[in-house]
Amino acid sequence: MSNWDRFLNSFFNARVAWDYLPKIADGFVLTVVLALCVIATGLAAGLALAVVRALGVRPLNWLIIFVVDLFRALPPLVIIALLYFGLPAAGLSLSGFAATWLSLSCVLMAFSEEIFWAGITATPKGQWEAARSTGLGFLATLGWVVLPQAVRMVIPPLTNRTIAITKGTALGSVVAVSEILGAAQAGVSFSFNPTPLTLGAAAYVVLFVPVVILGRWIETRFAWKR
Repeated sequence: MSNWDRFLNSFFNARVAWDYLPKIADGFVLTVVLALCVIATGLAAGLALAVVRALGVRPLNWLIIFVVDLFRALPPLVIIALLYFGLPAAGLSLSGFAATWLSLSCVLMAFSEEIFWAGITATPKGQWEAARSTGLGFLATLGWVVLPQAVRMVIPPLTNRTIAITKGTALGSVVAVSEILGAAQAGVSFSFNPTPLTLGAAAYVVLFVPVVILGRWIETRFAWKR
């Protein structure tokens, strides 16, 4: 058997691929569900923190800055390990899915809060003054005038950060989450052949190439035009 034949048998074995394709498909679905959960909770929490920070209550602002800086500094894998392996010592156990979801959501929350806050502070002061001069209160001005402009300005960095964090769902394999990478690793262990990893790589391409294209379309469609 030539080197090329050995390579094909190792990474493109049709029999192994057919046997483990259903497992990779199940992992694909789980990855999509996990990514959607992370995006929804992470962006919502980040926006909420940015709005609270805009209220200008110093003790709350100091707390928000501390929490945001903490989750920006810690690697996502460390947070997952702390939640999954550390919390049981305190009498609270989380599933691998929940630990990965909360960890990645906290990281996305931290980065998105800074992005939303940058958009709020970048909104011209005249917009605040013009809205307040019409009789709108602070919260109404923030919600109806400032936030729509701020969100539109930060769409490009927000889209990039969202795509980056959703690729971190592969870290769930460390805590026995059978997403794409977890399913592929299990397939390699049982088949003694790396073909499931090739299937996993193809699944990630199928999943994230459309996401990247969608992100680029969102940036060009809704980004702030100067």
